[in-house]
Amino acid sequence: MLQNLTSELSDNLELYEMSKEEGDEAGLATIEADTARLAKDVEALEFRRMFNKPADPLNAFLDIQAGAGGTEACDWASMLLRQYLKYAERKGFKTTIEDETPGDTAGIKGATIKIEGDYAFGLLRTETGVHRLVRKSPFDSSGGRHTSFASVFVYPEIDDSIEIDINPADVRVDTYRASGAGGQHINKTDSAVRITHLPTGIVAECQEGRSQHGNKAQAMKVLTARIHEKERSAQAAKDAAMRKGLIGSGDRSDRIRTYNFPQGRLTDHRINLTLYKLLTIMEGDLDDVVTALQVARGAEQLAELETANNSG
Repeated sequence: MLQNLTSELSDNLELYEMSKEEGDEAGLATIEADTARLAKDVEALEFRRMFNKPADPLNAFLDIQAGAGGTEACDWASMLLRQYLKYAERKGFKTTIEDETPGDTAGIKGATIKIEGDYAFGLLRTETGVHRLVRKSPFDSSGGRHTSFASVFVYPEIDDSIEIDINPADVRVDTYRASGAGGQHINKTDSAVRITHLPTGIVAECQEGRSQHGNKAQAMKVLTARIHEKERSAQAAKDAAMRKGLIGSGDRSDRIRTYNFPQGRLTDHRINLTLYKLLTIMEGDLDDVVTALQVARGAEQLAELETANNSG
């Protein structure tokens, strides 16, 4: 495809020079239309270059957990949840809230959402990390400025081509009654399911459906995805032990971004990106942030490839 594209661009350039010299307006219009088509092909190639990991095309799970900051942090976690739901809506993705734990006073303590759509994981993978909020708290009658934190962790939904062997003896299954904002079909039976993988301590919950069997199947799917991502992250950490990655390893202790409401400013600390459009970003307009991170990641990959070639 790249060779054909290069050839067509070269031919168009020659035709353009000829048509311009001859004053052929119809020829110039044809070349303009063809160039627009080629521009879309270039964009498609650029997209494929940026999203070249095996898991990039997959659906994604996104976990949000309130951090330090009490009620303020729980409210911040709910704001992030809304932001990602809005972003998914803009992309035409399907979203399902798999689990949601309300905060004691406001907001949420945590939530897991499933995002279904082409390249959902590839687009959202760089959201993993700690997100910091700076604002005048609506919960503080003195109008004081507060800083709070929430962590985001994104991992792909494992498809049938990836096998993860989980020993049934390593799993504990607990059932309970669905409750709170996450239980849309609250009833009097123990339909909600919590599965714990004992060797790793990884936990997955689901209380979305009425059926305990269905919730158990979905919780097991989430658990499998989390175990796979933990193994992948551990391997990635080993591979990158001697190098500080531009985008980061996905460690939850990494503060990746600050949302400064008094100044209407978003700052991504990994690439020194600053945008003064915070309100639209909170409405799900994350494209500028996501694209900048993917471009930076692509540049890093090219630099690594050149270094490897030079050292080889």
